[in-house]
Amino acid sequence: MTKQKIVVALGGNAILSTDASAKAQQEALISTSKSLVKLIQDGNEVIVTHGNGPQVGNLLLQQAAADSEKNPAMPLDTCVAMTEGSIGFWLVNALDNELKAQGIEKDVAAVVTQVIVDKDDAAFKNPTKPIGPFLSEEDAKKQMEETGANFKEDAGRGWRKVVPSPKPVGIKEVNVIRSLVDSGVVVVSAGGGGVPVIEDPETKVLTGVEAVIDKDFASQTLSELVDADMFIVLTGVDNVFVNFNKPDQEKLEEVTVSQMKEYIGQNQFAPGSMLPKVEAAIAFVENKPEAKAIITSLENIDKVLSENAGTHIIAG
Repeated sequence: MTKQKIVVALGGNAILSTDASAKAQQEALISTSKSLVKLIQDGNEVIVTHGNGPQVGNLLLQQAAADSEKNPAMPLDTCVAMTEGSIGFWLVNALDNELKAQGIEKDVAAVVTQVIVDKDDAAFKNPTKPIGPFLSEEDAKKQMEETGANFKEDAGRGWRKVVPSPKPVGIKEVNVIRSLVDSGVVVVSAGGGGVPVIEDPETKVLTGVEAVIDKDFASQTLSELVDADMFIVLTGVDNVFVNFNKPDQEKLEEVTVSQMKEYIGQNQFAPGSMLPKVEAAIAFVENKPEAKAIITSLENIDKVLSENAGTHIIAG
């Protein structure tokens, strides 16, 4: 089997179950690592990305609960970096141990990743991504006055802070990631979509910004920048479906980009769920037509290369 450079984007279910304790999340990643090592065993160069939605949400709750003049809450970009560090540690530790168990000599490293976004991205004018705790209308409006943050009512459950979700345009550490991969290192990077930063066009200084980058789009950008042969997006189902959960639902196996665009036009994929995964997969294949994007479940990953399992999105 030909060695390939593969970027694998882990879904939240690969890290967090109903138990949000550190021990439970580490145990989930031990199981996840067993599946990932199957790709590494075949000689492939593997880069792993991951989500952080529940973890950064919980961290923001902790920050808010302890916020005081002497112990001020950390901003969102810093919280993203903190979760990149914690999840990166758990994942590196689990992969290290599983590689040793399988007799594979390989180093694993996590890279806290700064992802560059455009300061003029339309998302900054229309923040829509809800994060953090639910507040009363009174408390939300007080915070809006005091901090300038945006809050919106969320389905009658209270008011939540909303932040922009801009598209990634570059990755600061891409040369570091490339060097590590070329040296045979398994790399964990772009966790939670990476830490969003804006680059000054003149000085090139990077500044963190309160925003959340979709991890599938960040993973797609990384896949292009490292010239990956394959981009695997892991989710809770084995395949993408059209007419999902209806009597006439249909499993998609090998599908062209143009077919997937037709399905998007038919509103076949749920926004905030399957849609960004499909859009990221399409963008990757459009930018590298000889490559392939695959959407499937973690449990299916060992069959992706040998049995063509999952939904394979190809040029055309």
